[in-house]
Amino acid sequence: MNIELYNSDFLNFVELNFTGDNNEYRRCDPESKYLDTCVFNLFLVCFENANKIFDYFSGTKYNSRKIIVLRNELFRNLESIEKINTLTEFTRMVENRFMGKDFLQEINEQQPSWRENWRDYLEKLVAVNRELIVFTEKCADEERILWVIGY
Repeated sequence: MNIELYNSDFLNFVELNFTGDNNEYRRCDPESKYLDTCVFNLFLVCFENANKIFDYFSGTKYNSRKIIVLRNELFRNLESIEKINTLTEFTRMVENRFMGKDFLQEINEQQPSWRENWRDYLEKLVAVNRELIVFTEKCADEERILWVIGY
């Protein structure tokens, strides 16, 4: 599991694509960014709140009317996770997210002693959240449509 935005070199991901128009996009475009599904699920609530017809598999678009709403949701999320100060708060936040227990299971399999370094994981999630905000702002500034597609 990668807790970062990355290129299409990895699979089991969600694509963040801004290469299309109102009707279609270029799947797995070199400009796209990707998140592991397990990580994306921690941010899923932001995408669902910003677009009530969010559909993981068929692709959901965030046009000029939805992209700022998504940006604002991501800012709220960032404020929330930046307030986390303890391991208990961190695990509670993750467990309360869609498939959050799967995320914890993944990091436990990768690093059984992750609880000693839980802040590293929190910092990575904060970094992803900030990158998502920058990505949405780029879409808004360049008047591009963001497509979110799960694989």
